[in-house]
Amino acid sequence: MIRILVDADACPVKDEVYRVAERHGAQVSVVSNSHFRVPLLPWVERVVVSDGFDAADDWIAERADQDCVVVTADILLADRCLKVGAVVVAPNGKPFTTASIGGAIATRAIMADLRAGGEQLGGPPPFGKADRSRFLQSLDAALVRLARQR
Repeated sequence: MIRILVDADACPVKDEVYRVAERHGAQVSVVSNSHFRVPLLPWVERVVVSDGFDAADDWIAERADQDCVVVTADILLADRCLKVGAVVVAPNGKPFTTASIGGAIATRAIMADLRAGGEQLGGPPPFGKADRSRFLQSLDAALVRLARQR
């Protein structure tokens, strides 16, 4: 069965995941460090992990494989999941790929160094309707591709 693993902490597209998953008959695991609401549906699983460092990331990475889509904005988690063949989509709809992940990791490191040096940097742009729409299209396309590969 095709699965969607959601890095749920601060994920703005959980409702969209449920909608698309239902259409495709996909199982959803929503993973977080704290309790939160999920729809009471047989194909949606709430997973609450410990509050340990990277506990949610570790849970997701240990279960990611070629039959799942991972929804995360975490670049290092995306890298771990891509290495085992999972499809990875950011909440803004931009896919992480093996071709793009190296550049994303490098940019992340550069930004961390600049912040550590005292630079005042702005964060990402606000999440908007175009991001939500792009996410819906990307998730739908990813699930269609996975279904065809089976």
